[in-house]
Amino acid sequence: MTEPPEEPQQKPIEAQIVPEPAPPSPPAPDYDEHGVPSLDYVRDKIEGRYATSLGATELAEGTAAGRSLEEQEAERAAAAKAKLEELRRSLG
Repeated sequence: MTEPPEEPQQKPIEAQIVPEPAPPSPPAPDYDEHGVPSLDYVRDKIEGRYATSLGATELAEGTAAGRSLEEQEAERAAAAKAKLEELRRSLG
């Protein structure tokens, strides 16, 4: 007769003691107890992002690369306008 297959030996499970989580911190002053931001906080955040984007635009326009890009766009617009006029004249 055949012998039953040997059962694999079980390895001991390693465990680690985990400290209890810290109690939840009180809500930030700009949020209510449900985690909803105040209108002033949201307004300040939007205005900050808007000011940052305006500053980035001003910096981009102030560089040589930014001016070069504007000149290229103006040239393309002029070429497109000339082509449109040419097409209108050919159509009659």
